[in-house]
Amino acid sequence: MNLQHQRIEELCRNLNLVQTAESYLDIAQSCGKEDSSYTDFLESVLKTELTARQNRSKSILTRMAGFPAIKTLDEFDYNFATGVKRQVLEGLRSLSFMERYENIILLGPSGVGKTHIAIALGYVATQSGIKTKFITAADLMLVLDVALKQGNLDSIFKRVILPYRLLIIDEFGYLPLKQEQANLLFQVIAKRYEKGSIILTSNLPFGQWHTSLAQDNALTAAILDRLLHHSTILNIKGDSFRLKDKKKAGFITSGIINKQEENVMV
Repeated sequence: MNLQHQRIEELCRNLNLVQTAESYLDIAQSCGKEDSSYTDFLESVLKTELTARQNRSKSILTRMAGFPAIKTLDEFDYNFATGVKRQVLEGLRSLSFMERYENIILLGPSGVGKTHIAIALGYVATQSGIKTKFITAADLMLVLDVALKQGNLDSIFKRVILPYRLLIIDEFGYLPLKQEQANLLFQVIAKRYEKGSIILTSNLPFGQWHTSLAQDNALTAAILDRLLHHSTILNIKGDSFRLKDKKKAGFITSGIINKQEENVMV
């Protein structure tokens, strides 16, 4: 390593030009072979640095989001689930709903792709440089319960609820909430109303939401009023995608699956 290379690396470190330090020699050689100008060389270096920074930012935002797995809209099986139109999801891919602070509500029985769609849209958001948070309803309630008991609820709202332009709440309705928890969920919805978008998945039709909200009809109406005012609703139907192989093998029948879902969807 010559002294000039050492000096350039030191300058790059001081300027936080990580990718430039790694790539400038290769770019210089390429530009030399093509007889490119000094400005062409500089432009190539700056483009390489910018691309690397954007990729690092996307990676950080994806990790911060807390997705349980990475899912994409291209992987979604439109032939399996019914009630989902490709053009609707492709329209949501543009994220224009976030510019209008609209919400996405995904309803349907277990295993029909609600979480897949929620994660896929969240992933699109992180790749677009948007701060996103994925959390299950149960984990959200746990975080808020602890914060309430420790007296730092305002701090948790500022760190966990409000900083994210997109908040994904998964699996609402599987566990009934106590009155205090239902009140906390209302605060989440109210504080984000017309300030940030929510994607929420639920196995319950709207007419049964009160059963998971401490049987509080007034609170349920208030939550639905804010969630649905600006929203897109996708009602997905079908058998569980996760159980399709077991069904084909004869280990489980559609009747059993449908009977189980009737307990929560009817």
